[in-house]
Amino acid sequence: MAQLQLAFAALLARVQDLEAQLAQTSKTSSQPPSQDKPWLPKSERQKSGCSSGGQRGHPGKTLKMSEHPDEIRTLPVTGQCGCGEPWDTVAVHDLLARQVHDLPEVRLHVTEYQVEVKICPRCAHREQAAFPADVPGQVQYGPRVHALTTYLNVVHAVPLERTADVVDALCGARPSGGTIMLNLYLASSRLEGFEDQLKTALMEQNVLHADETGSKLGGKMQWLHSVSNAEFTLYGQHSNRGYAAIEKMGVLDRFEGVVVHDAWNTYFQLPGQHALCNAHLLRELRYLHEHLKQSWAGELRTELQGVYHQRKTGTLTQTQKEAFYERFDALLIQGLNANPASPPVPGRRWKPKQTKGRNLALRCQQHRGAVLLFLERDDVPFDNNQAERDIRMFCIKRKISGGFRSVAGGEAFCRIRSYVSTLRKQGMNVWQGLVSVFRGDILMPNFSR
Repeated sequence: MAQLQLAFAALLARVQDLEAQLAQTSKTSSQPPSQDKPWLPKSERQKSGCSSGGQRGHPGKTLKMSEHPDEIRTLPVTGQCGCGEPWDTVAVHDLLARQVHDLPEVRLHVTEYQVEVKICPRCAHREQAAFPADVPGQVQYGPRVHALTTYLNVVHAVPLERTADVVDALCGARPSGGTIMLNLYLASSRLEGFEDQLKTALMEQNVLHADETGSKLGGKMQWLHSVSNAEFTLYGQHSNRGYAAIEKMGVLDRFEGVVVHDAWNTYFQLPGQHALCNAHLLRELRYLHEHLKQSWAGELRTELQGVYHQRKTGTLTQTQKEAFYERFDALLIQGLNANPASPPVPGRRWKPKQTKGRNLALRCQQHRGAVLLFLERDDVPFDNNQAERDIRMFCIKRKISGGFRSVAGGEAFCRIRSYVSTLRKQGMNVWQGLVSVFRGDILMPNFSR
């Protein structure tokens, strides 16, 4: 009889586990929205009550007249007035202007360099002038074409073949896939110094964000890692998801500030402080409350959202903070009581699997300081959205153009993407930056921020 009860309990737990897996969506777990069936987006943001679109009184943005037009076309008044006076004999009283902002005709601009060759009439010595250093071959593309292919492939994840299609349609020239890849390798080699300075700058920050996502290399699973904040971004690819990848990137394994992450166990091995992403916590609490009907999770979720709103608006008092801490601890105890520990399984040496509710409550207890660090330090955010935004483009690339064919290709992509993301965060022009890389006078971001 006892064996039947144990078997029944095991089967019941298995059924509940399978039902839990089916119930998980992007709003109740870390699953991406693209895997929701059907697609049911639901934001964690509180409704403001405002209608969509621009709000009354906002400054607005519109296309404005240029003070320095490239071309002016004057349209004369022709014919004659109704009284018979010819208009071409009447002086102009005023000019009304309208402007059309358009792209110029896009075509390749071919520059031919001709070096002089001279032969000395006295000794017959032959001498010729030197070609520019950036013109090593008989025929080659210039820095803007190189920058355009890199911009399309790296910044917008356009595959090699389609990148060639775009350049062909715009410029009438079709670079090969090999040429595009050589552009990436050249840009990557020239950005080595940038990456070294970037790592040094990241080490000097107070708070960094970290995240990782899957990335294919030759059809095999790899991992793409990001380390970032509001000013800088560093990407790296590695076959390992764990500490080996962090050591290769050479930042977090020596960083002593605060690392914001999603509670991946490897991050807890880092030497610095920790802050956990509460956006992940809110989704997990939503799942426990809405699907497993655990009221403590709903109450904790509401309390957490409320105290975050108070902190964000600057209305949180010390008394309210202390009351929240007490309520936080009490609700975790309720969570543990609602999810008792699973008993050991006879004949098995490893620990029994615990429920999601118990694991979450234990994690919040064990890492209480990391979960609530945003209440103690103004420079620590509530969530890890910075890292989520920084790594999202790689998820898009994976869907659009797949993975990488070689380790060198993945590393080149990551280094160029680090440069592009950092320029963009600092309000610098990405196009001008890429052109500068191929010209050899790299436009550097401000590393002293």
